[in-house]
Amino acid sequence: MLSPRRIERMLRSAVADGRAAGVSAVVWQGGAERYFGAFGLADVEAKRPMARNTLARIWSMTKPVASVALMRLWDAGRFRLDDPIALYLPEFKSMRVHADDGRGERPAERPILVSDVLRHTSGLTYAMEDGPADRAFRAANPLETSRDLAAFSRAVAALPLRHEPGTAWHYGTSTDIVARLVEVLGDEPFNAHVRRHILQPLGMKETDWTQPEARKDRLAATYRLPEGAPPQREPDVPFTFASGGAGLIGPIDDYLRFARMLLGEGELDGVRVLRPATVKVMLVDHLDPATSPRHFLKSPGLGFGFGGSVRIAPTTADEPASAVGEFSWGGAASTLFWVDPANRLAVVFFAQKLPFDEALHREVRRAVYG
Repeated sequence: MLSPRRIERMLRSAVADGRAAGVSAVVWQGGAERYFGAFGLADVEAKRPMARNTLARIWSMTKPVASVALMRLWDAGRFRLDDPIALYLPEFKSMRVHADDGRGERPAERPILVSDVLRHTSGLTYAMEDGPADRAFRAANPLETSRDLAAFSRAVAALPLRHEPGTAWHYGTSTDIVARLVEVLGDEPFNAHVRRHILQPLGMKETDWTQPEARKDRLAATYRLPEGAPPQREPDVPFTFASGGAGLIGPIDDYLRFARMLLGEGELDGVRVLRPATVKVMLVDHLDPATSPRHFLKSPGLGFGFGGSVRIAPTTADEPASAVGEFSWGGAASTLFWVDPANRLAVVFFAQKLPFDEALHREVRRAVYG
């Protein structure tokens, strides 16, 4: 049974124990808000408390939003999931692979499909490891050197893939290519398209890749929290362009509205963003059981849908609490959300802590599920 007191104890302890400068969480279940709490500081130096209207960087929780934007265009019949992305982005026509298998660089055996970039089976990388493709990505540094999504797409298409398309799950820049597809198929800049078709219709009024000066005093700072030392504030580095993989900033209630839309099978407060059948397509596992390796998606009970992980089997004793059918993703600064259709539940958790703290996520899940 959901216990607001148990959730509150967890949030308070995370701050009291020095594991986060500030935290907040909101829980929606059965058509009503069941809990909200905010504790600690959004800005340690200014002594500004974490609050309901605090603006946080959600980093990779941008990815489900970008994925919804592309799936809207699928609803409209603009593409097929098994289309090669080169039909729309010609720079991806002749891809090469340089895997960690000693075979050297060679032509890819098949093209990257739209479904591959939605589920991270494209072979595109974030250079989180140290294979030949990772080293090539770091040397090119396309996230820093590209002026816009079009230039970024061309830059990554010129680099080798980390694995053959469709054969492995590897977390990388796939969702930035999802965003570029939205631009091309939607005939407008990605950020404008997302504002017009997702943020504004859902009433996510304060979520965007940039924030006006009038809201800057509500922005949470991001901290590293070395044990036994004062919090170390991270510099605020703006993104060069509106990305599909990261970059959105907003308050917790805005993201709850996005999560509730998914929980409502594509509809919120009379506004329909996706067909119910399309949400069901997004929220099921799209990984072949033979897909291997799976980078950090190690649990046999986890698959991946379009834009987030999907719980496909009950949790084991050493896994974070979860429910079969849950759709979830987090962000680099330790944010987290999940949608649990079986329990009619949506949860959003905010912290602004680097590096990513999986232990906080485990504790939030334990507090919610008991």
